[in-house]
Amino acid sequence: MIDDERKDETTEQQDQADSPAGPVAGEDSSSSQAAGEEPTPTPPAGGTDDSAAQSPQAESEVVEESEEEKAGESEAGEAGPEAEESGAEMAEPVAEEAPAEKGEKPQAEEKKKDVIPGADLEPIAVEPEERPLSAEEQARLEAEEQERAEREAALAGDAEEPKAASRAPAKMKGDARYLATGKRKTSIARVTLLPGSGKIEVNKRALEEFFPRPLHQTTVRQPLATTGYETTVDVRVRVHGGGISGQAGAVRHGIARALTEIDPELRGELKRRGFLTRDARAKERRKAGLKKARKRPQFSKR
Repeated sequence: MIDDERKDETTEQQDQADSPAGPVAGEDSSSSQAAGEEPTPTPPAGGTDDSAAQSPQAESEVVEESEEEKAGESEAGEAGPEAEESGAEMAEPVAEEAPAEKGEKPQAEEKKKDVIPGADLEPIAVEPEERPLSAEEQARLEAEEQERAEREAALAGDAEEPKAASRAPAKMKGDARYLATGKRKTSIARVTLLPGSGKIEVNKRALEEFFPRPLHQTTVRQPLATTGYETTVDVRVRVHGGGISGQAGAVRHGIARALTEIDPELRGELKRRGFLTRDARAKERRKAGLKKARKRPQFSKR
């Protein structure tokens, strides 16, 4: 029902729009239309002058507005590419700047995360306390220095200059004999000092033959070089037990003890350097049930 009413209303409106605005002329109007002449609309009674005056003005205003709109559209169409280019140019830096700013923030955060606290601080150098060198370390250093000096002298062709004695050696009688015993690990050395020119024999062999390594030779000569008796006494040694290193330490211990027999004032210097101290370090004995002193056999669960 509602659809039928709406259709009736639309048909009535179309009929009103198709019908002429003025009063219906009879035969004259129909004849004039048939002849092709334009009908002259008759203004309604009352406000004929006002409606006639207003209608051309409204039409002109509408025409002017439509022309202005068209002109604006044409101007917009002409300036469209330029405006688009300028707009793109303006938008490009913004688009470039925005990712850069966004990218800078994570980089700054990463830098902050990667920085270790206190990494820019300068480290404080703490010098270790110098500990006194043991006799073996000192002998090793002296042997290395001697080897270096000999090598340089051989290359340069210069003769090695003798070291200056720290103290004048005591005078010894021609028939004097000074005996002492030295020990190191399981080695025992019996040393005899007698006046001479500095010759050293170990088990009736030359020092260089019995101890071929410069380290062991320097170890044996240390007490004589320290006290200045290196060229004034001959040394005869009988050593047995232990290995080469232990025998060299035993010979040094026996020579130092014999020198204190010659001159008791040398005791302080020799003691300070550790030549008179009996080195009691030795290999630990094997225990029952173990492979060595502390090594246990492998445990087998099955």
